[in-house]
Amino acid sequence: MQWRGRRGSRNIEDRRGKRTVGKAGGVGGLGLVAILVIGYFLGIDVTPLLQDNGLGAQQEQSVSQEITPADRDAGQFVSVVLADTEEVWAEIFRDQVGEPYNPATLVLFKGATQSPCGGASGASGPFYCPADKKAYLDTDFFVTLERRMGAGGDFAAAYVVAHEIAHHVQNELGILMQANRIRQQSNQADSNAISVRIELQADCFAGLWARYAQARFASLEQGDLQEAVNAAKQIGDDTLQRNAGRRPNPHTFTHGTSAQRQRWFAKGYETATIQACDTFGARQL
Repeated sequence: MQWRGRRGSRNIEDRRGKRTVGKAGGVGGLGLVAILVIGYFLGIDVTPLLQDNGLGAQQEQSVSQEITPADRDAGQFVSVVLADTEEVWAEIFRDQVGEPYNPATLVLFKGATQSPCGGASGASGPFYCPADKKAYLDTDFFVTLERRMGAGGDFAAAYVVAHEIAHHVQNELGILMQANRIRQQSNQADSNAISVRIELQADCFAGLWARYAQARFASLEQGDLQEAVNAAKQIGDDTLQRNAGRRPNPHTFTHGTSAQRQRWFAKGYETATIQACDTFGARQL
């Protein structure tokens, strides 16, 4: 991906110089999904964490952290990708929605931080919090993606950013709020099924972004799309559970299988329309 020397976004909140430590209060909403991801990555039983959803008082403490040259480089990369999403989604909203696009803020952190959706850590992976319309990312996740999950490459990292911003797009379109409202009224199995459709639509939107980004910036290089498709494969629920030493259990899936994630990313890239990304109306995922 050709990104150096290009415009970066101003919608970056960089918290990497300070790390928040201590005991966080209750976990809710997308924070539950983050806890499940921790379990997948580390191969641990997270049931006690899901059951302990109390609203204890926050106890926070900040410690200074070193920002390495690699951190700065990763931050610049994320800033450029975020700027690309802003320009692309502004164009898509104008042409396909008929409304202006209000961009998200992306929070860079290192180690741990807090959000209205619960605590975040490098182990939990990137996530989007609809309560403050911010995406949260520890860029060390890119290292995890490459070294522990076999999904290296700058466009694999760009796909991760695009996927989280896609959740903001869902929020702007009113999709995320409605889907989460239904999830709250559903049993666990149905809630998980809705979560899968949310995530697969975000994958489709990420593919749609990639198509527009290539047309607008000509930034994709040979092999970039394969990097994104491979990343989608490596973070499928079945692959994550299998790599954690478990037998894949579809009833617990919250993001979709590897094949589904690859298929919906490709569909977004091939069709280049929001309408084609309607995972909620799809009979087969």
